[in-house]
Amino acid sequence: MLKLKPLIVLSIILFAVTLLVPSILVLPFKEEKVTGKLGEMVKPDNSSKQVSTGPSSDSGVEVTVFRMAKSSLEKMTLDQYLIGVVAAEMPVDFETEALKAQALTARTYYVKQLMNPDKTGLPDGAQVSDTVTHQVFKNKDELKQQWGSEYERKMKKVADAVKETDGQILTFNDAPIEATFFSTSNGYTENSEDYWPNSFPYLRSVESPWDKKSPKFATQTVLPLGEFERKLGIKLNSGKSLGSVTARTTGKRVGKLEIAGKTFTGKEVRDKLGLKSSDFTWSLKDGNIIIDTKGFGHGVGMSQYGANGMAAEGKSYKDIVLHYYKGVQITSADGLLNKVMARK
Repeated sequence: MLKLKPLIVLSIILFAVTLLVPSILVLPFKEEKVTGKLGEMVKPDNSSKQVSTGPSSDSGVEVTVFRMAKSSLEKMTLDQYLIGVVAAEMPVDFETEALKAQALTARTYYVKQLMNPDKTGLPDGAQVSDTVTHQVFKNKDELKQQWGSEYERKMKKVADAVKETDGQILTFNDAPIEATFFSTSNGYTENSEDYWPNSFPYLRSVESPWDKKSPKFATQTVLPLGEFERKLGIKLNSGKSLGSVTARTTGKRVGKLEIAGKTFTGKEVRDKLGLKSSDFTWSLKDGNIIIDTKGFGHGVGMSQYGANGMAAEGKSYKDIVLHYYKGVQITSADGLLNKVMARK
């Protein structure tokens, strides 16, 4: 057997260690490789640890609002516009999921307005106004004045609701819907054709029991008999019946009624008398007409207090909109916005 001198053995050992050390040092820092489909090498999924810092879909769209009181145009990004609409249209102390549902309706309305413009009261260059003709809007300065010391907290809450629904709209047959909403139902929403001329398959009557907890659920209006007659264009003879309801809508509001020989729709009476809802009853007492109403608003589409009630029970904004708008889809607005921009 060949005998190696101690010095030679030591040299061999040191040489081997020199070769191994770089591999030992590098190995723990090599990226782990995972075998994917058909043996393709793919990186581990670390998406849950990554936060997107890129621009949102909403921030890439410019909106021009006609400020009615100042008779001026104000430009901003879509996310800024939606924050101002949600803050103006829904109580900010509502549940976050209800605010998200409101953001979704507001964005849907804007996209539909771009595709099929309603130019009522708009000057050249404006896309929407800041009133109920389109959507009520308040800018940051107006909200600062309104909210005072609560501005930062409330602004963050609304901004988060808008951001978490970024780019999403409601569609039916690939087109943005008429995303109508109102404050409080009488326990049911209305079919669109029971209040307006047009029938929409997604604006169907649904139950909304959460509204009964709304502070706007019940209202009483007192009108002197003479004013009641004048506004309706009728004359009630002494002791004559106050009339009767001859038809109810699917949403259990007044469909038609006859009074003093004339026929009215519930909507006509509501409009003429300035009532909160078209679900009403009335009586005569001491020369006054006492009118009790249930609900607040036209009743078509999403009930805001109903949405808040659903959210309080743990329902998501998706659950809310799919309850109030039947058969709709939640989709990205990018494709539709691209079509609009291509026309210009």
